[in-house]
Formats: sequence, structure tokens, C-alpha cells
Amino acid sequence: MRRVDDAFASLPGRYLGADPGFEASYRIELDDLGLSWAVELDAISCEVTASPKRDADTVIGTNAMTWLALREGSLSGLDAFRSRLLWARGNLDLAVAFEGFFRLPSGRRPLLRLREIAAGSHRISTLTAGNGPETAILIHGLGGNKTSFFETVSALAPDYTVHAIDLPGFGSSSKPIRAPFDAPWFAQSVLDLCDALEIDRAHLVGNSLGGRIAIEVGLTAPERVSSLSLLTPSLAWRRRRGFVPIVRLLRPELAAIPHPITNGLVRRQFWGMFARPGRLHPSAADLASEEFVRTYRTVAARIAFHSAARNIYLEEPFGERGFWTRLSSLRPPAMFVWGDQDPLVPLAFCQPVAEALPEARQVVLEECGHVPQVELPEQANAAVHHFIAEASASATARAAARIGRAARRLRPARAA
Repeated sequence: MRRVDDAFASLPGRYLGADPGFEASYRIELDDLGLSWAVELDAISCEVTASPKRDADTVIGTNAMTWLALREGSLSGLDAFRSRLLWARGNLDLAVAFEGFFRLPSGRRPLLRLREIAAGSHRISTLTAGNGPETAILIHGLGGNKTSFFETVSALAPDYTVHAIDLPGFGSSSKPIRAPFDAPWFAQSVLDLCDALEIDRAHLVGNSLGGRIAIEVGLTAPERVSSLSLLTPSLAWRRRRGFVPIVRLLRPELAAIPHPITNGLVRRQFWGMFARPGRLHPSAADLASEEFVRTYRTVAARIAFHSAARNIYLEEPFGERGFWTRLSSLRPPAMFVWGDQDPLVPLAFCQPVAEALPEARQVVLEECGHVPQVELPEQANAAVHHFIAEASASATARAAARIGRAARRLRPARAA
């Protein structure tokens, strides 16, 4: 108990501060002790009390040993969450951000950092972990946010610098009212983020809509992409396009009209994305639905969601600028990961992908739905990690070969 009290007492002295105007209230519950502490943060100060001054924005629950490991830096919050040693209610971004507000006892920076990056004309909320020489950027799907990549961040961070992002319009990123919310626009947002973080090249990992955006970055700026790991990516529909005229009439601005959406409805949609929902912790749907409903209440978030969904369906498949016409020119190494029971992106897409990109790797996960990094995290993340490492090794070998050829050309001729 003394160590726990000391760990809480040390927080004000280790507080790194936050952006001007920031305020957050936490309640930390240690279930095995039956005790809780309130932690109040603002831009410059941290206060720890036995009782909160106001309702907590976020409740974090764990046990005493896990709490001490987190405070000492021997365990990251994502690893604790993945191992079911930590739970959270309320604003998940704040829950994840907590760790990054405090310097570790050794003086080291925190293992995780949650930041808002000014990228172009937008603010992009970014969860950063790791300090590897190469960078991976993780891009979520429609209606999701960076929380869908928690376990992937944990899997890649030991070897790479990893940024899991909220796309503009989603999660905690800025939400413009007037934007196209199509693949080229999102792709430019990713490139703006890379410029802001001074990232020349990155491995892109995308799920669903995020996969489509990653492909667009690879098509428009291949020199900035080291590899593409595409988890059930949204691709232009080749058939079932009979509703295109109707969908065109459904203007995104209609989403500005308030309409009810309940946690129960979102939970049902959430579970419907998985082949075997029993693999997931029962609280997963609660966390996802609460986060979605929290952001969906705003007009800008509704417009972003409906605009992006509309653009997925309306994308032209063929013609000079059609998706399938352009896909064959994709240059970065690509891996497509499919779920054989995906209700949204049918496995049948693997055939036209093979025709357009015969060199691309295709992986099929059995008894898997639309979000493989959540439903089968060990298999999906292992495939991503292996593919990135392989792409890096191939790039290194090619660079060494080019240097060798250049050296041979410059070598003076041997005297006769």
C-alpha cells in the first residue's frame, strides 16, 4: 500500500504538462484494494486527491501491481489493456493519453504519447509508441478511430516508431464541415501528417476505409511508401451498382439533421463485423459504441461519416480514372489480408486483386470478419510485422545492390 501511495504522490512532480486550455479529470480505481484516487490535470498542473472535484471524464481500473508497473515504465498501457489487466470507461483518448502525461521515474519519456499534430489545415490526433528507425502509420476504418489498432501498436512498437491516427472527421481529430471525404482527400491528409512529422517514407497499415486510403497514398506518392499492409480494404464495387443514382441523391448535408442513434444499435452493428464475437471481451462493444455515439452526436462527425460511406459506394470501378484501372500501377510492396467471413468486403475481391497485382501477397484468415487486427490480433499482427520486416530487408538489399553497382562503375580500370 505504501508503494501505491508513493506512486500517486509522485505524479504532480512528474507531470509534463499539456496544451493551453487543457483540462481532464480522471478516477483511478484499484480493484484489488477497493480504493480510488482522483487525478485532475490542466495545462500546467496535476492534483491528486482522495475524492474528485467533479465527475470524471475517464475512469481507469486495474490492480495495484499493474498500476505500479505502469508508473515504473516496465509495462505500457496498451500492453496492459491487451492483457485484460486494465479497463476504461468514458473518453478512451484520455484514458490512453494518461500514461503520456508523466515522466517515468528514471527520467525517460513515457512509452506512449498522444498528440494533436497540425497537418495542413487539420489537426490529427495521433497515438505514438516506439522509437525504431522506420515508421509505421496505422489508418482506421469507416466509423472507427485509432483504438481499433491498440494491439497492432503494441505488436509493432518494439521495432518501429508507430503512429495510430484518427482521420480528419473522425475520433479526436478536427472535423471540417466542407470537405470531399474521398480517398484522394484523406490520402493528402496522411501525406500532410508525414510532412508535419518529417517522415520521408513509412509503412502504411490500413483497415477497411483505411486500407483504401493507404492504396491511394501508394498510387499518388509511391516514393513515400515503404510497404502497404491492407486489412480487408474497401475497394470499388465492380457489381451491385444499381443504387448509384439513389445514393447520389443522398447528399451528405442531410446528416446535419439530428437523428437518434443508440448504444444498442451501434453495439449490434459492432458485433456483426466479427465472425466469432465470443473471441472478444464483452466490454469491447460497450467501449466502441460509447466512443462512436459520443462523436456522432456532433454535426461535423455525422457529415464526415455519411460522406465517406457515400464515396466508398460511388467510386468508379473502371475507366481512365477508375479504381481497378489504376490499381495495376501500384508500385510499393502490398499485402492484402482478407477475412473469409467478412460481411462487408467479400473474399471474392481477392480474384480481381490477383489479376491487377499478381505480385501482391494475399492472406486469408479463416473464421474471421471485417476487423482482423481486433478479432484475430495475434495472426493479423504477426502477418503485418513479418511483411513489414520482409519489405524492409528487400529494400535494404536493393539499396546495397545499387551502391555496389555504382561503386563498380566508379572503380578505376586496372593498369595493364
